[in-house]
Amino acid sequence: MNDIRRTILWVIFAFSLVLLWDKWQVHNGHKATFFPTPQQQAAKSPADAASGVPASADGTVPTASAAVAGATDVPGAAAAAPAPAAAPRQNVVLTSDVLRLTFDSEGGTLKHAELLKYFDKSTPPKPVVLFDDSATHKYLGQTGLIGGTFPTHKTPMTIQPGARELADGQDSVQLRFESAEVGGVKLVKTYTVKRGAYDVTVQHDVVNNSGAPVNPRLYMQLVRDNTESGDQTPFYSTFTGPAVYTEEKKYQKVSFKDIDNNKASFEKTSDAGFVAMVQHYFASAWLLPEGTQRENFVNKSGTNLYAAGMITPVGTVEPGQTKTVSARLFAGPQIEPMMESLAPGLELVKDYGWLTILAKPLYWLLSKLHSFIGNWGWSIVALVLLLKIAFYWLNAKAYASMAKMKAINPRIQEMRERLKDKPQQMQQEMMRIYREEKVNPMGGCLPIMVQIPVFMALYWVLQSSVEIRNAPWIGWIHDLSVPDPFFILPLLMTLSSLLQTALNPAPPDPMQAKLMWIMPLMFSVMFFFFPAGLVLYWLTNNILSIAQQWIINTRMGVPPQFNLPKFK
Repeated sequence: MNDIRRTILWVIFAFSLVLLWDKWQVHNGHKATFFPTPQQQAAKSPADAASGVPASADGTVPTASAAVAGATDVPGAAAAAPAPAAAPRQNVVLTSDVLRLTFDSEGGTLKHAELLKYFDKSTPPKPVVLFDDSATHKYLGQTGLIGGTFPTHKTPMTIQPGARELADGQDSVQLRFESAEVGGVKLVKTYTVKRGAYDVTVQHDVVNNSGAPVNPRLYMQLVRDNTESGDQTPFYSTFTGPAVYTEEKKYQKVSFKDIDNNKASFEKTSDAGFVAMVQHYFASAWLLPEGTQRENFVNKSGTNLYAAGMITPVGTVEPGQTKTVSARLFAGPQIEPMMESLAPGLELVKDYGWLTILAKPLYWLLSKLHSFIGNWGWSIVALVLLLKIAFYWLNAKAYASMAKMKAINPRIQEMRERLKDKPQQMQQEMMRIYREEKVNPMGGCLPIMVQIPVFMALYWVLQSSVEIRNAPWIGWIHDLSVPDPFFILPLLMTLSSLLQTALNPAPPDPMQAKLMWIMPLMFSVMFFFFPAGLVLYWLTNNILSIAQQWIINTRMGVPPQFNLPKFK
């Protein structure tokens, strides 16, 4: 049994060293050796960053089938018509209480989006920028028509007069773009932003002023480069890239690397779902009404640019008629209740991976606690307290086993010293003592291992929840999503880990004893880089564990003793 315990400890120690080395490699700009992040980002050259080439610069958009083959043209689609005369190209800003959106009159493209309730890490803080069209970052929302010589996202449009900012007492405000006729067809786009909403209604009116019926298709796409968001930290990485949701295959992430290698796998056709671009804390998505047939596509649309979108039939538009297709463009934070209300499955862009079944209830409980407490830091403390209560008896068994081990530890040490030259007899004698005292050497490990998935799920809840971002706790902690600026919480966490080690029974093997002190020190290094919210959760767990262990030891007549290390 002692050999099994030693093996487990060495495996944990070795794994910790591998994990630390891997993350250190990533932190220094190298690729992860053992645990690659969801996508290894290629370095962007200045030329790529400044190219500004939108998807399908020739005015065409790939179909879902063409995207698989890496094509950039729609079979049967006409070449882009000469640009009709229009007003000079200009930008226009549409503002609500939560969004500030900048549109390009070329195609009515969304080229810049600021989330006014969320702030970046600059000084002074500025609103988070999601969509952007700058020399360093490309992230655009585009729509247009294909299937003939029709207006696209490259067609100049005229901005119609009207209010540009949501006024007091107003529930919504609109911005209207109108294209000149292309092949006798005019496209009118109307963007509507609503108070408190991150979903923008986009109405497409297809006006046929030609002398013949037309049958266009409407495309909606999100185009961005593979730059990760500024919310990533050195010791963990969340998914950045396209995602497709369908009722048939549910949530499907598509990495930039798979797109580069023509290995993108997702459901190509559906009558429900969405296409999204995902990053840490925030996302965008095109949403069509349920039951609307669409083709999904994800492809590489230019140098270091990727497109994800949908194509839906407009239907036959007779001469003199107008047909309307409405969609919604979501651009905002990954707040689960809000996303659940917008579209089935949209909350899955907040990705917990295989721990979703545990993480979602923990997030729900954390949110409920916050609704009563009003502070995310204290809500984390309260959640850990509830978990400790839920696992009280399981932990009690573990600490009781440790207390028994501690009580017989002097006897074990004396025996080891007496039989140090007779290892086989020593092992037999140790097993006899364990049987007599009814002690299970693994009794302190197994109950704790059962809880590991729960605390891993809570870890992902805290690192994925945008609510923690910019959320203060007390005093010097002004943002639970960034590391403690004075390293007070990591230092306390390190001390608590060492105190826990001192309270545990010293392993009879000197090498194990040294390892038990080295491991918490090695593990604590990472916490100096972790967000304060994660450190707070772990520190709270340590303090409550120490208190419970102290109480149980005292009740069992094993006074708390500090087993200090003896390094030679």
